[in-house]
Amino acid sequence: MVTAAAGPADRPASAWAPLRTAVYRNLWLALLAANIGTWMQTVGAQWLLIHHSNASTLVALVQTASLLPVLLLALPAGVLADSFDRRHLLIAVQLFLVAVAVALTLLTLTNRMPPALLLTLTFAFGVGQALTLPAWAAVIPELVPQDQLRSASALGSISVNMARAVGPAVAGVLIARTNVASVFGLNAVAFLIFAYALWRWRPRNASAVEVPERFTAALRAGSRYVRHSPTVRRLLRRALVFVIPANALWALLPLVANRRLGLGSGGYGLLLAALGIGAIVGGLLLAVIRTRLSANQLLLIAGAVFTAALVVVGTVRVVPLVLIVLLPAGMAWVTVLANVNAEMQLFLPGWVRARGLAVYQVCFAGGQAAGALLWGLVADMAGLVAAYVAAAVVMLIGTATSRLWPLPDLRTMANREPAAYWPQLHLAHEPDPGVGPVLVTVQYTVRPERSQGFLAAMDLVRGARQRTGAMRWGLFRPAETTDRFVEVYLVPSWDEHLRQHGGRLTGEDRAAELRAQELTDGEPVVRHLLPAAAGPTFSDDREAT
Repeated sequence: MVTAAAGPADRPASAWAPLRTAVYRNLWLALLAANIGTWMQTVGAQWLLIHHSNASTLVALVQTASLLPVLLLALPAGVLADSFDRRHLLIAVQLFLVAVAVALTLLTLTNRMPPALLLTLTFAFGVGQALTLPAWAAVIPELVPQDQLRSASALGSISVNMARAVGPAVAGVLIARTNVASVFGLNAVAFLIFAYALWRWRPRNASAVEVPERFTAALRAGSRYVRHSPTVRRLLRRALVFVIPANALWALLPLVANRRLGLGSGGYGLLLAALGIGAIVGGLLLAVIRTRLSANQLLLIAGAVFTAALVVVGTVRVVPLVLIVLLPAGMAWVTVLANVNAEMQLFLPGWVRARGLAVYQVCFAGGQAAGALLWGLVADMAGLVAAYVAAAVVMLIGTATSRLWPLPDLRTMANREPAAYWPQLHLAHEPDPGVGPVLVTVQYTVRPERSQGFLAAMDLVRGARQRTGAMRWGLFRPAETTDRFVEVYLVPSWDEHLRQHGGRLTGEDRAAELRAQELTDGEPVVRHLLPAAAGPTFSDDREAT
């Protein structure tokens, strides 16, 4: 589970500080119950498939079916979370998940659960998770003070990993003593608890976005921001490089438990519990470790630890040794992902936070889904040992790339808070919000000796324009003069340009524009060019008859 964060973290709050807020505490506990139920459902689904033919692929497909909806729906879900009442959205989604869990329970009790139907209902669970994650991430700043957002993020990781430790263990005991249907039934109760906690929560300032963006426009805006943000792309790349090989450990662990270690469902739950406990310990120690090691040093150490764990789990048949190795593997897992997640939360500005985190979830879930299927196929064709060794090699290579693609140091970046610093528009007539595209031109006067510095400064301005709405951007200089530059950028609509004026720009964007304007003489001259008539705005010679 991801959360939103902002602000400096020189003195991180205690990991437990947000739990002193009653509303957050109640929702966090309810979410913990839902996370436990989710892991119980995953173990139950995998155990139903363990004795089928092609079990390696089917068991791995449980994770694929769970995570593929996040890959497909996370960004649309981020748009919904940015546009509508998040509390109502979350309640509706939890009730949907209750209905799916009840269907799973009844069909399993009546022995009407073929693999195809089980994977279909697992996919439906994934749809609910895809809709939940961005909305919950965007809700966190409404629940805790700003200086506790990092701690709230850590608690989100702790919740997920406590669920990984407790859920599989409880599921293993229930399956051994009763049946898989009881696991699915408890999952329904868990989601009902979360829905009830959300229903009881009454936000102090409950208000929807005053004028929500149109869905397709908001979807494109979120994609555009990520595409033109080198920092976000770097963070996403680091997540993928780790998650794809690391997921071999999670996806194939039930087969290791059953085939190599000779364990039943309870033993498999114990292995997952060891991973979860390691992750919890890693989450609790992360704030202390960050004060002694840089984020990139943590990446190198965690990658090396996980590489060793993959080799041991895939080649060793001694249960105590495997359990011991899974503890530091869990710590390494949460260290890498919590660091990348926290950097995303700190970097993303508020207006696009849910959508940016949704893209992160797409990469995270997509990497898990693709990795689960990849390593399941490798295990079917070459065996479990070969799959784990191959994953270890890929992990080692990916860890080495941290020298090429290190995590950015966000402490050196300027203010990420919204900054509505552009002057108020004075127009002869007020355009319709939907009119577009809008061509904006900005003319600068720059002395020839300052032109090179100006060009370098405008490269940063280009990034700001494109992240906040510009479809195209260019910088030109009139051939008739030596001291003029004309910036030109195209925005999809007048509404999109107004949103640039009203909150999409940040303090960092303002600093970039000030650096450019310090090299100019006089005030820039801004013009807004609107379509003169209905129909195509631009034409070319292909339209001639």
